[in-house]
Amino acid sequence: MAKVVSGARARRSRVSAAPTDQDPIEGLMTNLLLELGEDPDRNGLLNTPKRVAKAMRFMTQGYRQDIDHLLNGALFPIEYDEMVIVKDIDFFSMCEHHLLPFFGKCHVGYLPNKKVVGLSKIPRVVDAFSRRLQVQERLTLQIAETLKKKLNAHGVAVVMEARHLCMMMRGVEKQNTVAVSSSMLGVFRTQQQTREEFLKLIRGSSVRDGN
Repeated sequence: MAKVVSGARARRSRVSAAPTDQDPIEGLMTNLLLELGEDPDRNGLLNTPKRVAKAMRFMTQGYRQDIDHLLNGALFPIEYDEMVIVKDIDFFSMCEHHLLPFFGKCHVGYLPNKKVVGLSKIPRVVDAFSRRLQVQERLTLQIAETLKKKLNAHGVAVVMEARHLCMMMRGVEKQNTVAVSSSMLGVFRTQQQTREEFLKLIRGSSVRDGN
């Protein structure tokens, strides 16, 4: 007579039988597929747990990145006191509430205080914080506060525009909604003219029109 093994016991057996060098996320993903009613052993899913584990490690690599190391050697002394803007920075992040992606454009401006940063480092800072479990508001603030502190800038401005799959695929299911968040520090907060100049310069850059 065939021996019947309960779903819970079968799942535990899969995890306990996994190679010791296997990424733990693989075992978790195998259990998730079973809970969803799928067969992890069918052809199309055989390598899915491994692929998901690799993708999740990549999409959350920001936890393992050191900002000081990232900026090391990229700060340059210079007598330049005009606004520096890097706009239309593509970013992708994961909503911490549903583990679904949100993505869009980030615009960053700062007023230097006797030093500037290599332009490529600003998108790298955006990526470092984006590749974590996030909410858009905190992500915006983290980018602004980090650049303000590391550059000792007179001011930093960050505006983020994003589409959230947790709003598009579930819940309210609104496919054309764009969430906008901003953080204005230093002179961008205290001087309306400076803030308006920044907003004017980034105007027209939006995920809404695909720029």
